[in-house]
Amino acid sequence: MQQATLNDELKLAEQWAGDGKSVAIATVVETWGSAPRPVGSHLVIDGDGNFEGSVSGGCVEGAVVAEAMDVISSGKTRMLEFGVADEAAWEVGLSCGGRIRVYVERLGAA
Repeated sequence: MQQATLNDELKLAEQWAGDGKSVAIATVVETWGSAPRPVGSHLVIDGDGNFEGSVSGGCVEGAVVAEAMDVISSGKTRMLEFGVADEAAWEVGLSCGGRIRVYVERLGAA
């Protein structure tokens, strides 16, 4: 499987928006400790809940998709923060107790 570059998700977001889809972009803007994805990683979500890319994995990604659906509907950006204690870290996809901050914004008008 070919590994995607960080810009592939942004190109896809532009394509989806050009096709008339409602689109949100989630971006990792800050990490502390161990985090599965680096700052600048993107997850692109459309109004039907389809998504490409990754900001973390595990339950975090599902939570980001759900928040992105609200952002698409409302147009209001969100800053999300996820972090867990070491014992629960693997359950939500953050290894070794890392924390991440994810900014979610709608692309264009709804």
